Amino acid sequence: MKADLVIIGGGPAGMAAAVAAHEAGVRDIIILERDNALGGILRQCIHNGFGLHRFGEELTGPEYAYRYETMVKELGIPYMLDTMVIEVSENKIVTAMNRERGIFEIEAKAIILAMGCRERPKGALGIAGTRPAGIFTAGTAQKFVNMKGYMPGKQVVILGSGDIGLIMARRMTLEGARVMAVCELMPYSGGLARNIEQCLNDFNIPLRLSHTVVEIHGKERVEGVTIARVDENRRPIKESEEYIPCDTLLLSCGLIPENELTKGAGISLDRVTGGAVVDGERETEIPGVFACGNVLHVHDLVDYVSEESVIAGQAAAKYINGESEKALVARISVDGKVRYTVPQKITETADTEVYFRVANVYRDAKIIVKDGERVILSKKAQKLAPAEMEKVKLTSEMLSSLSGNEISFSIEV
Repeated sequence: MKADLVIIGGGPAGMAAAVAAHEAGVRDIIILERDNALGGILRQCIHNGFGLHRFGEELTGPEYAYRYETMVKELGIPYMLDTMVIEVSENKIVTAMNRERGIFEIEAKAIILAMGCRERPKGALGIAGTRPAGIFTAGTAQKFVNMKGYMPGKQVVILGSGDIGLIMARRMTLEGARVMAVCELMPYSGGLARNIEQCLNDFNIPLRLSHTVVEIHGKERVEGVTIARVDENRRPIKESEEYIPCDTLLLSCGLIPENELTKGAGISLDRVTGGAVVDGERETEIPGVFACGNVLHVHDLVDYVSEESVIAGQAAAKYINGESEKALVARISVDGKVRYTVPQKITETADTEVYFRVANVYRDAKIIVKDGERVILSKKAQKLAPAEMEKVKLTSEMLSSLSGNEISFSIEV
């Protein structure tokens, strides 16, 4: 089996990339999705707040996904559901399996990786105690409540203040549970400011910054947790330990890009993002293999996922049509206050938007981009926070005038 473009993942990233590639002239496209429907994680995100940037209106997650699913179907883009991709090779052969075909291969001219991300599980957190029932990742609890109609528990502690955890604090409260506290290891929240206000403050749910769960109690079912304040090195302070009775612990402790297929193809990963190293067109180091969405780096807004996926879809179309000629323009370095950038390198002198995240909360700061010692961009920011992705545009004029092949991103406070 052959195809011009294979897209792995039928969530918001994969669908947006497929639509963009189709609009750029590619017709031989196939989307491979392991779930039983298109839409990805958005199917269980029934809260609103999606689509303000992309569609100019506020939508729920399923409504946002349905917009793209409708586009995919109206354009006649083929897709396979319940199909698991098990390997992507360096020469762009995709091996997949499903019930109808068994194990099969697709020889692709170009591939877009759009597999999304997964939650960090309890096993990665090293919390002392037993392994009773009642411990869930926030996303699993969200699926139980919103899609299955099950309540995970009645008295809840949430570890981690990522957006899913904040949203589930509100959701559990609305369904009749009592959320005792949201504990966050860092001295700042991992979620958007609007979610702290709308999901915690509006419901009088306490946010305990610089706190973590140090022990889980209970044999058959969670009976309570011990939390403690942490010091500047994130070590628990024994004297600050506090027992909170609860029957449920939700974990909202970060998201990990699903990059097993990427690694299997021999593509280099960024040690900070956990996603592939890409250029401005989201092309990996294997020509014709692109990555976009949460498999590349974890986004805070799905609107940005769609924006990035359009770039990948259009670039894949250019590659398939033989219009893609590239040479390294510049690599991007960061100062530590900027944790990472996407892209990590630039291979064209066209206008390029660079997304980045910072390592801490900075107020009255300046975003500085330098070509050697020469400042090519300086932008004031009233507040920068790790939870909120930032972006700046490097114009073709800036990129054409570079004196070397490296530009640096830094924060001045």
